Amino acid sequence: MKKLQLATLTALMIVVFCLFPSCKKEEAKHTECDILSAWVEGEAYEQYFYSSAAMRIENIPSNVQELTFTVLSLDELPPIPLRFTLSAGATISPANGSLQDFTQGSVVYTVTSEDGAWNRKYTVTFKEPYAPASRYSFEHVDTVEGSVFKTTTYHVFYEVDADGAKHHIWASGNEGVAIVNSSYTPADYPTRSVDNGYSGRSACLRTQDAGTLARMMGKPIAAGNLFLGRFNVEQVMTNPLRTTEFGIPVNHRPVKVVGYYKYQPGEQFTNSAMKVVEGKVDEASIYALFFRNEDADGNALVLTGEDLETSPYIISRAEVASLPAVGEWTRFEMTFSDCTPDATALQRQGYSMTIVFSSSKNGDTFEGAIGSTLYVDEVEVTYEAE
Repeated sequence: MKKLQLATLTALMIVVFCLFPSCKKEEAKHTECDILSAWVEGEAYEQYFYSSAAMRIENIPSNVQELTFTVLSLDELPPIPLRFTLSAGATISPANGSLQDFTQGSVVYTVTSEDGAWNRKYTVTFKEPYAPASRYSFEHVDTVEGSVFKTTTYHVFYEVDADGAKHHIWASGNEGVAIVNSSYTPADYPTRSVDNGYSGRSACLRTQDAGTLARMMGKPIAAGNLFLGRFNVEQVMTNPLRTTEFGIPVNHRPVKVVGYYKYQPGEQFTNSAMKVVEGKVDEASIYALFFRNEDADGNALVLTGEDLETSPYIISRAEVASLPAVGEWTRFEMTFSDCTPDATALQRQGYSMTIVFSSSKNGDTFEGAIGSTLYVDEVEVTYEAE
């Protein structure tokens, strides 16, 4: 099973959901102050974008306050009339649909609730495409506060481009874990940054006991995980499998992924009922997917935990067949299956790639061994030449 096991649990989310700090969730009617969607309207502006899908951002999670549009170039970008769908009765400043010059930097929009008592600030940026790195060393990490409990902090990995700008292209289930733990430090989370990597720092993924209530609900473990994509905390109540949104746009076909790992399985493999499965040893999982990021109608799409194995838009896969337990840094390699992407679509970033790491291969069914620990470092992607 290769779906990514989620560290967030629906039952726990119900308990704490009323605490989540979103205007549209925590306040009564007409006190909401959220941007629900943002878009650029008009055929005259299509020439500045890779596709019509790139002109829209839909279903914006309530924990997101930074919106980014990717354009072909900033050099000739005219003032843009950005439009928004807002919470009921809310207003926005600068005005909805007003012309803004995004070539001079980000624009901060303030959304105010209908009763005037609440507001949120959103930073909107137009940028040229980020060229995914060919090597990921996991040296860059932020320590951020939990959404509900500010006393808990966890690690978020990011990449830095040639201009020094941060790109948060890595995600994990840590954000979900933070919602239900009031005293966790980064060392307590399933996914964290550690010293003594193959070179410098590395990512550490660890399968953990998910807690008493989770065990009662048949979800006893939380596997450490890390993936290229985004964690959408907005989905934790309605559909936890949709919290994982996989993939970053690429304009070259990935061919091979290599890197280094260490792995030690936990002592006892248990099933979803927390019963020991005699003779079974936990396994880690490392795999990658290459897929179309637009549907037949040109709408943007991402893979989620629901369709990670079944989506018809996946055109190539790669997987490390075996990850034996090793205490020393060991090289792994996986090759993408042959495919022929549409050259025009690929050139305009109509495809995405994700790489997924998990400390328990069967974590999506809440099976694994508490204590299983996977370290990964110096991951390198080879792309097909133009």
